[in-house]
Amino acid sequence: MKRFLSTLTTIVVFALSLPHLSVAQDAEKKEQKGYVFTPVKEIPHTPVANQFRSGTCWSFSGQALLEAEILRIKGKSVDLSEMFVVRNAYSEKARKYVRLQGNLNMAAGGGFSDVMMVAANFGLMPEQAYSGLVIGEEKHVHGEMDEVFKAYTDAVIKNKNRKLTPVWHKGFEALLDTYLGTVPQNFQWEGKTYDPISFAKEMAVKPEEYIELTSYTHHHFYQPFAIEIPDNWMWSLCYNLPMDELMQVLDNAIDKGYTVAWAADVSEKGFSWKNGLAVVPEEERADLSGTEKERWEALTPAERQKSIYSFEQVVPEKKITQKMRQETFDNYETTDDHGMLIVGTATDQKGNKFYKVKNSWGTEDHLYKGYLYASVPYVQLKTISIMVHRDAIPKALQKKLNL
Repeated sequence: MKRFLSTLTTIVVFALSLPHLSVAQDAEKKEQKGYVFTPVKEIPHTPVANQFRSGTCWSFSGQALLEAEILRIKGKSVDLSEMFVVRNAYSEKARKYVRLQGNLNMAAGGGFSDVMMVAANFGLMPEQAYSGLVIGEEKHVHGEMDEVFKAYTDAVIKNKNRKLTPVWHKGFEALLDTYLGTVPQNFQWEGKTYDPISFAKEMAVKPEEYIELTSYTHHHFYQPFAIEIPDNWMWSLCYNLPMDELMQVLDNAIDKGYTVAWAADVSEKGFSWKNGLAVVPEEERADLSGTEKERWEALTPAERQKSIYSFEQVVPEKKITQKMRQETFDNYETTDDHGMLIVGTATDQKGNKFYKVKNSWGTEDHLYKGYLYASVPYVQLKTISIMVHRDAIPKALQKKLNL
């Protein structure tokens, strides 16, 4: 009798546990839905920052590159001031905008070369010395500021006398002081006194050693050219490489321990910040067969699109060519939307290679706490340009570029 009761108890306990097992299994399946990434390599870098409501991704990503370089060179983690760069770049942009009588993009955007220009000519500052937060906001909100700067410089250009007053730029500097704060001449860092120039020297970063590269066929390969995007107000030069060699530079940089500043288009359906993912799905599913193929062909076009861009499963991606890169750029399908920092590589559950990317949209309520994973096809197709230390470029390519 005791044995019977013991057996009965075991059966009852097992039966009662079945629903819980089912729930646990369902939860496990739900957790595994979508892309699952396994780290391959990650380069040391500083924490994710937040540009918030400002169009200054170029400064955040450019400074993130320099911060990672300071880590590599000096072993120090430094939080650099993005707004010190924004302020000086805006000041120089205003001069050029007025000189060109308004025929320039007078807006918040910029490029990696802006960061290097400021570092070379004005120096660098730590965030603690110049945050740019002086208008009562806890985070960067630049809408009004950008509009005011544009209106002011337009007013200078439209002066009826057609003669510039000698104080117009002082007025612009006063606006910069109002919205971003006055730059201190000296500041303390780790118990020593610095100015921006001496601080930049202390960081041991040499702006002239950073090279920007791209890949387009409307200019000769292995030659520099000013890439034709509105935010390139400096008309800075990018070295032009075939797509495969551009990717070779990127992979060599990561392999050798260098991060890579990445300017890219993020306006595509395949870019999902919510899912921390950037892919270029192949919309014609030639990989399917049998029952799966029949189900796919039975879907409406809208249902197929929803399935492809649900990001609930790993999807095949397009094979990218140089011609595709050029066509999407020429047709405004690839635009200069955003600057980020590539900090490593990973693979998905099917072994596909991805690049781990540090963004500047904060970490709150985000799947990967401010990071995203970009596939090789996405980087091939949607990269506008990259910036790396010259030593990250393979020697053979340095020779081709006459570096």
